[in-house]
Amino acid sequence: MSAESASDIPKGQVDLLDFIDWSGVECLNQSSSHSLPNALKQGYREDAGLNLESDADEQLLIYIPFNQVVKLHSFAIKGPEEDGPKTVKFFSNKEHMCFSNVNDFPPSDTAELTEENLKGKPVVLKYVKFQNVRSLTIFIEDNQSGSELTKVQKIALYGSTVETTDMKGLKKIEDH
Repeated sequence: MSAESASDIPKGQVDLLDFIDWSGVECLNQSSSHSLPNALKQGYREDAGLNLESDADEQLLIYIPFNQVVKLHSFAIKGPEEDGPKTVKFFSNKEHMCFSNVNDFPPSDTAELTEENLKGKPVVLKYVKFQNVRSLTIFIEDNQSGSELTKVQKIALYGSTVETTDMKGLKKIEDH
């Protein structure tokens, strides 16, 4: 469990940090010295001095696979008032997205972050669109000031795991 206060996590949900498949996590257009682990990994994301920063322009494309199926309820993104993300699009179970095709697919949900959200207030997603999530792609389209640099201090995803049936454990019923 992460070191967040219980009041930050929506009631009945857990921080999905422990269910991220770290070997498959990717971020396009990140600065090499200010990369995704600064905003996503426990310990790093609680350090206000560490950020994820965009490189060539303000956009970031983040791919997060999970090691089991999850239900995504809400998210929190912390960032500075000026350079924090503004328009954030979420895509459930869309793999191999890049900047050239991200606008070819309708997002599962879109959020316009406010100053209050950038301080860590969770944003509830369209829960029905995130029931069987194996991977999540987050497209940060722009930032609050319209500048070329986007900074993200923290990304937290809240939800629950999906109980799945172990098909190997089932026994075949004989016909009579």
